[in-house]
Amino acid sequence: MSNKKVTGPKAATNASKILTSKPTGVKSKSAAGSALSQTKAPTKQTSAKAATAASKTLRDRRTSKASKSAAGSALAQKSRKK
Repeated sequence: MSNKKVTGPKAATNASKILTSKPTGVKSKSAAGSALSQTKAPTKQTSAKAATAASKTLRDRRTSKASKSAAGSALAQKSRKK
């Protein structure tokens, strides 16, 4: 089942900030990269690996709001199984 969602402007800005931030963790950057790559690409889907990273980012209490925004966007763009 295809998912036609794209990353919104606010989530894309947050994703960009996460990718350029040195102290940000690998999982957050993976989720942010996935979200940013789907800014204007409704046919692209979040991979299983990026979705796992996004999920872990959302559950981590130390994660910033910007990281959670990008991770949420990436996770929302994961294709759903029937």
